[in-house]
Amino acid sequence: MTKIFPALSIPETLAAGPGPGNTDARVLAAFARAGTADHMQADVLRGMIECKEMLRTLFGTANIHTFGVGGTGFSGLDCMLSAILPGDKVVVFVNGTFSGIDGLTVRMKAATREELAANPLDPQAASATIVAVPHGQSVTEAVVEQALAQHKPKWALMAHWETGSGRVNDLQGFSDACRRHGVLGLVDAVSSLGIADFSIDDYPGVHGWASCPQKGVLCLPLTYAPVSFSDRYIAEVRANGAATYVHHPVLEARHWGVIDGKDVPTPAYHRTHSGYAVAAFHEALRLTLEHGRAQKARDYAFHESALRWAVEEMGCTVTSNMTSLVVLNLPPALAGREKELVQKCRADGFGIWPTLSEPVQVRIGILNQLGEAQITDIVTRFADALIALGGAVDKGAVLDGLARRYRTALAAE
Repeated sequence: MTKIFPALSIPETLAAGPGPGNTDARVLAAFARAGTADHMQADVLRGMIECKEMLRTLFGTANIHTFGVGGTGFSGLDCMLSAILPGDKVVVFVNGTFSGIDGLTVRMKAATREELAANPLDPQAASATIVAVPHGQSVTEAVVEQALAQHKPKWALMAHWETGSGRVNDLQGFSDACRRHGVLGLVDAVSSLGIADFSIDDYPGVHGWASCPQKGVLCLPLTYAPVSFSDRYIAEVRANGAATYVHHPVLEARHWGVIDGKDVPTPAYHRTHSGYAVAAFHEALRLTLEHGRAQKARDYAFHESALRWAVEEMGCTVTSNMTSLVVLNLPPALAGREKELVQKCRADGFGIWPTLSEPVQVRIGILNQLGEAQITDIVTRFADALIALGGAVDKGAVLDGLARRYRTALAAE
């Protein structure tokens, strides 16, 4: 007998981790109000063209090959890394969980057939070098310089912001070192695009960029992962190919009306992009550009500093330097109970995260939570969770101090 399950009801929760964040109501409304439309309908095509142009503004680039890859951030990264072929020399800088996944992806793509067969799920490609930076530390120009000078790779890959450890890596130093050594730099900008204020054309040593729709851009998770490629990167793909169709940097660009290095007035047939997804992505980009890159970056920095102050007042030690995420060690009396704390918070609809690799820490994010009320809510929930575990927290004093910080900031404006 066929079993029919009850209708799925998912309650409202506060996504207060490294991402995804809570999607803005305007984006959800844009998704819901889109009419049922053929994927070649004129407004769908116009929306795709406008998304492409807004992405160039968000990235700060003149790169013609700037578009969205259908899927999550992993889809965008896979598209960018598809240019790496078996035997290509690559150096990857790893200082957390997600740059570690980037490194595994590179080893899979750079592995020869024999290396892949020897260990299909974790190939040890001789041409790929993983430079491990300890958890809680950033990748510096000195580390990049030494590795590139020693290994002389064709490609180098670094995460801009590593949410696994909450560390910002040296983008300028990475770009400069890549230029000095004639290396094609690739950057995982999954956690920084739409939060940090930077223009990718200011970093000429980097030729490929990949981001996601779940964090700074804050669209529905399964819409489009922004990517941008320089002419030099595209020339490499045209000369050597890419072992993919779905995530091919040149073929995928054609679906966004970029053909032979030029924008065409009307996109040709595309891979059935949903009018709902296009409408949501379009509204998410509009929101970000209305806020303004510089102002949004300042707002993230300000509210992160308020959250950082509050958790430190509760006895926690912060080890991160991102402006959308606080990574912390619990007070000594609660050390070792990080996962227990996180599980309790998540059961109460407060979606914080532990780190996914050792050492286990707690991660609290503020994606799309840029206001006093939102930060106060996060601080209140976290204080309650610490108290429930037996932590010695003066919740009233912390909240009073937080309110004073906001009043002082308001008075200074």
